[in-house]
Amino acid sequence: CGILRGEPRGAALTMPGLFEPLTIRSVEFRNRAWVSPMCMYSATDGVPNNWHLVHLGSMARGGAGLVIAEATGVLPEGRITPGCLGMWSTDHVRSMEPITAFIESMGAVAGIQLGHSGRKGSTGLLWEGGAHLPPENGGWLTGGPSAIGFGDLPVPQQMTVDDIATVVDAFAMAAVRSLAAGFRVIEIHAAHGYLLHEFMSPLSNRRGDEYGGSIDNRIRFTMEVIRAVRAAIGEGTPLFVRVSAIDWLPGGWDLEDTVYLATRLREEGVDLIDCSSGALASDADIDVAEGYQVPFARAVREGAGVATAAVGLITRPTHADQIIRDGSADAVLLAREMLRNPHWPLMAAEELGCSMPWPKPYSPAARPSRVRVSATGPST
Repeated sequence: CGILRGEPRGAALTMPGLFEPLTIRSVEFRNRAWVSPMCMYSATDGVPNNWHLVHLGSMARGGAGLVIAEATGVLPEGRITPGCLGMWSTDHVRSMEPITAFIESMGAVAGIQLGHSGRKGSTGLLWEGGAHLPPENGGWLTGGPSAIGFGDLPVPQQMTVDDIATVVDAFAMAAVRSLAAGFRVIEIHAAHGYLLHEFMSPLSNRRGDEYGGSIDNRIRFTMEVIRAVRAAIGEGTPLFVRVSAIDWLPGGWDLEDTVYLATRLREEGVDLIDCSSGALASDADIDVAEGYQVPFARAVREGAGVATAAVGLITRPTHADQIIRDGSADAVLLAREMLRNPHWPLMAAEELGCSMPWPKPYSPAARPSRVRVSATGPST
């Protein structure tokens, strides 16, 4: 695999592979096989516990270059469910510190995704059906760009300009707390039908003020969040944004809009666009197949001149490596495949013929074909 350091380069040049390092600002990632943020719905009042330590720590131990913690509410009412993580108080900082310390001790970089659920918040846990949770049952009132509901969820209150300013400040303060907790990469969640995406899409934003109408007005909220966060975290910290590249619905947010947004975000100091899609509407028809979102990452990378990460049904090491080598993206984010096998990066490296050390206590498992079993246990 070799060693290739430096900034992401254009597709026209010789591209690195999945297991070659990548440096963004002051942070070097040991490889480009990264863990996508995945909601665990297992926190209490936004505070993580041993589940989160083991869940995130196992994937760092498994060889990932970056481990991004799940969508984390910048305000209590910014959570999706009462079980989601939060970063609105110093209690969250202290409880996250052991988790980020372990991730870093395993050679991975600790990242966090900060978000606000908007009209899709105040729902029950996934395994309990995910239905609306009213305030009297531990839920809260939701807000959004317009009084337009999502699916069977209640119609949200239309946010005022003051409400928007409060959320912008909350993102910035949550980013500062995240750095204090040991996270070294900040990702802003502007996808999947949550608050920032709701403002950007014309299907959910029917406002008549400076936050509605034209694309520049609809992205204004997101741009304000990015400016506030970049100012808060300084120049050394990588800043990512997850977007839904398209809504998969006529008249919705589309790829041309995403390329324009990505260009604007790059100009404001965003380093990488995490390219997902959909989830704004419950009735979208999505043609899902292996790597179905990879073309979005390539289009944004080439059209906006910014680094991208590809995500979505990427499971095979050779496929993931090819995505990097052909210039479609600068990193690959894995989700369900990492849940199935937290050691996917280590095993993928062996399949691709790359040298990547296993954690010393697990070294007997590194190359099964060379393991001998003795009375005292496995040895190489």
